[in-house]
Amino acid sequence: MSSMSDHYSAVQLRTDRWNALQQAVSALARAPSGKNAKLIKRVDEIFDALEIIEPYWAFPGLQAFDTMRRQFEHRSYDDLAFAVRRCARALGSGAYRRRHIPLDRDDSENEENEDEALLSPEARALAKPYFEVLIVDSLSEQQARWMRSSIHQMRRSEDAFTYEPVIVPSLEDALIGILFNHNIQAVVIRPGLTLKSQNDLPILQRFLSRVGDDEDVEGIPPEEYGPELCRLIAKVRPELDAYLVTDRSVEDIAGMDLGLCRRVFYNQEDFLELHLNILRGVRSRYKTPFFSALKEYSKQPTGVFHAMPISRGKSISRSHWIQDMGAFYGSNIFLAETSATSGGLDSLLEPHGPIKEAQELASRAFGSRQTFFATNGTSTCNKIVVQALVRPGDIVLVDRDCHKSHHYGMVLAGAQVVYLDSYPLNEYSMYGAVPLREIKHQLLKLKAAGKLDRVRMLLLTNCTFDGLVYNVERVMEECLAIKPDLVFLWDEAWFAFARFGPTYRQRTAMNAANNLRAKLRSPETEKAWKAQQETLDWEDEEAVLNTRLQLPPDARVRVYATQSTHKTLTSLRQGSMIHVNDQDFKGEVEQSFHEAYMTHTSTSPNYQIIASLDVGRRQVELEGFEFVQRQVEAAMSMRRAIATHPLLKKYFKVLTAGDMIPEKYRESGVQSYYHPEQGWTDIWQCWASDEFVLDATRVTVAVGGTGWDGDTFKTQILMDRYGIQINKTSRNTVLFMTNIGTTRSSVAYLIEVLVEIAKDLDDLYDDASKMERLSFERRIKNLVEDLPPLPDFSRFHDAFRTDAKTPEGDIRTAFFLSYDEANCDYMQLDGEIDAAIESGREVVSASFIIPYPPGFPILVPGQVVSREILAFMRALDVSEIHGYRPDLGLRVFTDDALARVAQSRLKAN
Repeated sequence: MSSMSDHYSAVQLRTDRWNALQQAVSALARAPSGKNAKLIKRVDEIFDALEIIEPYWAFPGLQAFDTMRRQFEHRSYDDLAFAVRRCARALGSGAYRRRHIPLDRDDSENEENEDEALLSPEARALAKPYFEVLIVDSLSEQQARWMRSSIHQMRRSEDAFTYEPVIVPSLEDALIGILFNHNIQAVVIRPGLTLKSQNDLPILQRFLSRVGDDEDVEGIPPEEYGPELCRLIAKVRPELDAYLVTDRSVEDIAGMDLGLCRRVFYNQEDFLELHLNILRGVRSRYKTPFFSALKEYSKQPTGVFHAMPISRGKSISRSHWIQDMGAFYGSNIFLAETSATSGGLDSLLEPHGPIKEAQELASRAFGSRQTFFATNGTSTCNKIVVQALVRPGDIVLVDRDCHKSHHYGMVLAGAQVVYLDSYPLNEYSMYGAVPLREIKHQLLKLKAAGKLDRVRMLLLTNCTFDGLVYNVERVMEECLAIKPDLVFLWDEAWFAFARFGPTYRQRTAMNAANNLRAKLRSPETEKAWKAQQETLDWEDEEAVLNTRLQLPPDARVRVYATQSTHKTLTSLRQGSMIHVNDQDFKGEVEQSFHEAYMTHTSTSPNYQIIASLDVGRRQVELEGFEFVQRQVEAAMSMRRAIATHPLLKKYFKVLTAGDMIPEKYRESGVQSYYHPEQGWTDIWQCWASDEFVLDATRVTVAVGGTGWDGDTFKTQILMDRYGIQINKTSRNTVLFMTNIGTTRSSVAYLIEVLVEIAKDLDDLYDDASKMERLSFERRIKNLVEDLPPLPDFSRFHDAFRTDAKTPEGDIRTAFFLSYDEANCDYMQLDGEIDAAIESGREVVSASFIIPYPPGFPILVPGQVVSREILAFMRALDVSEIHGYRPDLGLRVFTDDALARVAQSRLKAN
């Protein structure tokens, strides 16, 4: 039996234990009676391991589990093998969610019907959705049976859902249960609960640590256990419905903080009322206003005398030449294709019906105050937010290696841009993230120059393409201490899933914004801020940079997040969302936001994308916790497999947190999420404290040891030979991303492929001549050691700056200056630019220069070309450099054009 330290999550542990039990019991049933001692011991050990974790699940249930244990003790191995096999298969396929699974041979239905994979999507859709309800009460065995029986009696044929109860005795067991059992959708907290769990299994106790060190439940009186559990549930899994049954008076309960408790029941056993409330709570998350409206619309007979011949599929069904399109897509997509905004539908530009309701439900799910759908990707979302908030001349601090849509957004808005440099990872030809010290330094510099009133926004990418995640709450707290009304735009294009994992959620923009709002309501915040002001010398920049700044009581929470729902959750391509948590949105921003939204949103949005956003929201509210948990598990198993396989270690290296985050930004000291000898590290601690953490679902693998650069390995090896698709590469790395659709089978296939590649490399090296080996070793050295240093942002040319005191530049003027070819020239990289720089000329880029990889601008319009940037460009070994023409060279501004701009700016000042 595998060690407990080999399992990152309790769900994975449970699945593997049941599979191990099935194999062991099957072998035991076949083994001769005199030669089965080892098998008996193994089965007994697995039963002992399962006995501790099974009380947190409804299927197969403690009664069935005890029956199997008695079958084992009575040596009824054939009956036991049958029951365990059916149970393991039902757990693996999810069949128990859709129908009763008899474990007794005599009551068993035909096993031909057991394979859920054979069911059509239509048949699966007809089954009632299944979930489990956690009941927290210290009950005797007889009382627990009565409780289950009473709940089962409430079932009605017209119920939209079916559920089973799980009963645990204590507050700690309840917390373990909701973090362990992803089937739980509601929690009923009764007066008899106790505090401590009797379960000391390390992997389950680890779940308790995820509640956080700031939650001290040891000293609370027993009558507070219920309300306290309500609050903790709201913190750990806010999507769940909590119901509090209490014998305390209304006066005692009124005004208490009960988290997100949906309803309080007063000392009653009205199971029907509780049953109906549970169903209603789940129904509120299950509803999909726009998807349901679109389905209903598709059923209506309509005559189309408007745009879109494809509507209702008419242009296809009448065609003699494009019938294959109709056959490929089926009829429903065309029946639902329309430009109508009436007939039960809605307008994305002015929503008043089902789209408006769908956006409100998404706002609830993602913890925002307002949420807006977008059907043309997060690039457009970024431009909408920037245009709504930034006025010409406003100063914006921007992560230099952010997505190109932000750079173009700065052009459109006319912002004065201060580019922030991320720390470099030269060894892997990639950038990290922007240190908080750098952000504070630039803000203090602007403050000293008297420009803080013009500073409007801080724009950062969270998480980065390579998986680096900011300490969002800390960044905002310390920046607000310098500029209390600063607006934050967090580009969470790759981080939409994070809301639905307790560890990840704490580093999302919306969660941090809500925490800041709560802190600003607390008198302790003002007290801490005043105490710091008495001792902190704001004139001493070094002291301010080295101080953890306190949130000022007059700060305004102004936070925006843009998310590519389609990248990490269920949505059709280009489905994205804008989440808003801005205290001044209603009074200051709403109208300008509306205008920006109108500017960038199509008047013909794709209804299928909007419907998929609606359905994707339903999914994450009901099973996001499960899917994100499995996503992380898949990534962790990939990390472990590559890090421990003796052949893979020879050519590949999984980059750890220690490789990608310098030690000074890792206060927890965590180097790696997995160690071959120590097993898994609980990442909660580092996610709670470190300045940067690594998103485990983004697995960066160094491939320099293969002799192939990242782009070659991606296209010629993984894609062309094995059909494995990835996106991001650097000079010597490739990035494997898991998502909520990643399965353990797909991870296993990837490992098989990597092993095959490693074996082929071994064979090639064994058969290589001396010169071929020398060539191979030189390629590796070139990829692993001879790497060009990554350049920082140089500066904007003085023609595009207001003064030399601070670094902000007018990127809009530079961008449009290049529209006149007379203002531009081309210079070759073969020495012409070097000669110009050597002569004292400042060479200034007239274009965005964006190599792929890394995929962000190394030059922007108006930026001075430095020797470091030239060296990096020459060392690039990539097939795509957007904005650069090898036949002509680098597009730069003429000296005359720069002189005219400088003269014009001088006159304006």
